Amino acid sequence: QVQLVESGGGLVQAGGSLRLACAASGIIFSNNNMGWYRQAPGKQRELVATITTGGSTNYADSVKGRFTISRDNAKNTVYLQMNSLKPEDTAVYYCKANRWFDAYWGQGTQVTVSS
Repeated sequence: QVQLVESGGGLVQAGGSLRLACAASGIIFSNNNMGWYRQAPGKQRELVATITTGGSTNYADSVKGRFTISRDNAKNTVYLQMNSLKPEDTAVYYCKANRWFDAYWGQGTQVTVSS
């Protein structure tokens, strides 16, 4: 059974930092591209950052220079370091694993940035 479990969300003031983690089980983690997505109230889920099996990264324009995605294949974990947080970063953040046509999602973790 595939499980993706996010952690590290919370309440932070604008300008602060958080580090999200997503621990995966039930998949061969190193064979999966990983990503972070977010969904704010009343909005569609959007891509935040992705990292391939080879370590190539991609970021939404809105987070470039502030967020960093990384992965630790030995720990089956993907991270999202979020710095200089803004109120508009408030959302539920989801982890996604995908390989070919298979895709799996975590349950999400809430990030709230106060002004």
